Amino acid sequence: MIFTSDHDKEKYSIKRKEHTEEVRKLAVALAKRYGADKEKAEKAAVFHDMFRGKGKDILDIYVREMGLPERYIQNPDLSHSKIAAIVMEKEMGISDEDILNAVKYHTTGRADMSKLERVIFLADSIEPGRDYPGVEKIRELSNEDLDAACLAVIENTIGYLHRQNINIDPDTEKAREWLKKTISKKGDLDEQQKNSIACG
Repeated sequence: MIFTSDHDKEKYSIKRKEHTEEVRKLAVALAKRYGADKEKAEKAAVFHDMFRGKGKDILDIYVREMGLPERYIQNPDLSHSKIAAIVMEKEMGISDEDILNAVKYHTTGRADMSKLERVIFLADSIEPGRDYPGVEKIRELSNEDLDAACLAVIENTIGYLHRQNINIDPDTEKAREWLKKTISKKGDLDEQQKNSIACG
């Protein structure tokens, strides 16, 4: 992020704080709704964007020093979350793996996401300050089905990246396939339960 003035930097900082607070509130609400740990959700939300807004060159130094994959070079949209998780563990003494993973994958998602990871991923994507085509429908879906809402976010993101000719992170592709399978399995179980009730 390049700022042309201190005023621009201050405006960005305020916007980032507002985003973080909205993610925090929504993450706690989603955790309560879907049975995730509310305290962990709050902590992950507070720290999820701690490296957002840092300059590309600064983030690249972290990427190289931390031995992160080359695809994160000059890619602050993805690198900030990976860096934050490592700093939280190594420098802040946060050892809870679920919290660290929730921060690490809040932008890309991944296969086998825990409930907390899905809560943070979704909260970051649909907090009230987000404004993109389809977000209102995803917000409605978030009240009904955590997995379906996460999948809708990913499908929306992948569509946008395709239109912009931007490479899709492998973790995002894996998250999509995993969520599809998870939702399909839930559908099969629901059908079995219906048949069982009908037979009983």
